[in-house]
Amino acid sequence: MINPHTVRNTLKREGLFSAHRWRISEEPFHLSSALHQEIESLGRILLQFYRSINLLYFQSVSGKMPRWISELMDAGKPSWLIELQRHRVFKSALPRVIRPDLLLTEEGIRITELDSVPGGIGLLDCLQKIYFGRGTMQKGFHSIFDEDRPVKIIVSDESDSYRPEMEYLARQLGTDRFQVVDEHHRDFPSGCSVYRFFELFDLENIPCAKDLFERALQKEISLTPPPKTILEEKLWLALLWNRKLRDFWRQELGSLFFDKMLQMVPRSWILDPHPLPYHAEHPQLGIHDWSELSQFTQSQRELVIKISGFSEKAWGSRGVWIGSDLSKKEWTRVVEESLRQFGTSPHLLMRFTPGKTIPASWFDFETGTRNQMNARVRLCPYYFVKGDPQTQGRALHCGTLATLCADDKKIIHGMSDAILLPAAPETKPAE
Repeated sequence: MINPHTVRNTLKREGLFSAHRWRISEEPFHLSSALHQEIESLGRILLQFYRSINLLYFQSVSGKMPRWISELMDAGKPSWLIELQRHRVFKSALPRVIRPDLLLTEEGIRITELDSVPGGIGLLDCLQKIYFGRGTMQKGFHSIFDEDRPVKIIVSDESDSYRPEMEYLARQLGTDRFQVVDEHHRDFPSGCSVYRFFELFDLENIPCAKDLFERALQKEISLTPPPKTILEEKLWLALLWNRKLRDFWRQELGSLFFDKMLQMVPRSWILDPHPLPYHAEHPQLGIHDWSELSQFTQSQRELVIKISGFSEKAWGSRGVWIGSDLSKKEWTRVVEESLRQFGTSPHLLMRFTPGKTIPASWFDFETGTRNQMNARVRLCPYYFVKGDPQTQGRALHCGTLATLCADDKKIIHGMSDAILLPAAPETKPAE
C-alpha cells in the first residue's frame, strides 16, 4: 500500500497535477503473469506492423500494390507534406516510440488505437518511482537517441498540457543534453536530435516546422518521430482486415503475428462512400450501402466511428462516436458527415468491444476514506525502439499506464474521475 497523500504531493511537487486531476489509488494495477508476458511480447508485433504498413504504402506509390492504398492514406494532406514523407531520407523512417491503447475484455486484450506521438511518458515514469521506487520510462526514452548528442523536445501549444511531464522527464535524465522548447524555437545546432511532440495536422501553428524538416532532409539534425502522416492513420487497422491484402499481411507479418493482430484488432471498415457493385455487400454487416447503417437498431449499433488522423479531433476522445450511445437521428448525422468528409478526413468504423468490469478502489481526500467502484480498464504499454527500426531495432517495453473508469463510461480516457496507475506483474506472496 502507498500513502495516497504521498502520491498527490509528489505529483504536485513535480508539476504533474496542476493542469489535470484524477483519482488516486493506494495500489498499482496488477497484471497477471500471462497478461504481462503478452504485453511484453506485443512490442515485436507492433514494430513489424509499422514496418509492414510503411512497405505497403510505398509499394502502392510505386505501383507494386494497388494505387488506391496510397491515395487513401494521402487524402486531405498538403502536397508538400506528401512529397516530404516520400523523400528518400524519410522513406524508411519509423517511430521510435509505440503506444497502443489496449482494452481489457473478457476475451483478452483488444487494440483500439495505435499512437506514435504519445503523451504520458513523464507521468508514468513519475508514477513508477512513487509506487515501485524506480522509473524505467526515462531509460527507454533516453535509449532512442544517439549518445552525447543534445536533444531538443519540441512541445507545441496544442500539446501544452503535456509540457510539464516532458519538462519533468528532461530533469530526471539529469543532464544538460535534454531541453524542452516551444514551436518558436530556432536554435537547433548541427548534429542535435529533435523529438517532435506535435501533431502533423497542426503544422500551420508550428513556425519552426518547415525549417526543422529541411534541416533533417539535409541530415544536419536527426528527427523523431518522422514527419509521415501515414504512420499516424487509424485506417491501417481496417486494411488489416481487407481480404485482398491478406497475402501481403501474412507474408510481411508472418502467420503467427498476423493471426495475433486479427485476434486483437476489432473488425473494422473504412467509411468509403463509393458505391459497391449491385451484387456486393460490406462484409459481416449485411448492407450494400453505408446509408443503411442509419436503419440499425440500438443493439445493432454496437459500433464506433473514429476520425482516422490528420485532424484536431483525431486524438483523445473528441473524434469518437459510439453508435449505441446515440439517438437514431444523431447516429444518422455522424454517419452522413463521416461519408461527406471521406476526401479530406476519412473515418473508420469499428466493432465496439465492451471492457471487462473489475473492482477498483480510490482514495477520497475530502472524506479520508477508500471508495470502491466497478471499473473498465485501458492499458497503454510504451515501447521504445532501440537501434534502426527498419532492420535490427528492438521494441523494449518500459512500462504500462492503466486508466480505470467507472463501468458506465464506454470511452475510457484520463477524465477527472478516472484512476491512473502504473501497472506491474502481480507478485506471489512469500510462502
